[in-house]
Formats: sequence, structure tokens, C-alpha cells
Amino acid sequence: MHQFVEFIPDQIEEGILYISIEYCTAIHKCICGCGNEVVTPLSPTDWELTFNGKTVSLSPSIGNWNFECKSHYFITRNQIRQAKPWKDWEIEKGRKEDAADKKKYFRKRKDNK
Repeated sequence: MHQFVEFIPDQIEEGILYISIEYCTAIHKCICGCGNEVVTPLSPTDWELTFNGKTVSLSPSIGNWNFECKSHYFITRNQIRQAKPWKDWEIEKGRKEDAADKKKYFRKRKDNK
């Protein structure tokens, strides 16, 4: 389930994806039950939110690599789909690719000004 909000509430409930368009962020509790809050910034270099009028999707997948659980999943049309766990080398590779993609994106923006 999702809920559009202006401000993220102090108490985050399990099973709800809170979305603040104004602050370009979404937050939810980790699906594994560990209780950690998962923040997904919405931006061209982080996560993309799709709302079809009824359901929401976040892309790419959510990998909680900084949590002990290291849960990995997709949120697609309000459904959670477990993804395969990543090994440490996959996490490191993904982080490097993300950093390179962000650097490329901002370099391109700077060059187009």
C-alpha cells in the first residue's frame, strides 16, 4: 500500500510506502521485518517513481546493503517481489556503477549549461 504525504510521518507503519512528491523522497520499513526505515530519494540518479493512478512502482530494485539483513526486492504496482541476495562483490560492483552513473549524469548536465 502507498500513501502520498507532504511530510514523512514520525511513525512509519509496516507495509506502507510513504511518498512525498514535494520533497522527492519515499520511505518504508524494510520488508524483512528488521524494523529499519528505507529511504529512497526520487531523482534521475536514484529511484524513479511511477504512479499509474492506482498503484506505484519504484525502480530500480531496493538493496539494503547497509543493513544487517541486506534485503533485496522490487516494488512494482504495489507488490513486493523478493530479489536474489547479492554477494559482497556484487554490492561493491553495484556501488561503483551507481557512482559512475551519477558522475556521468552530473558531468553531462554541467556540459549542457
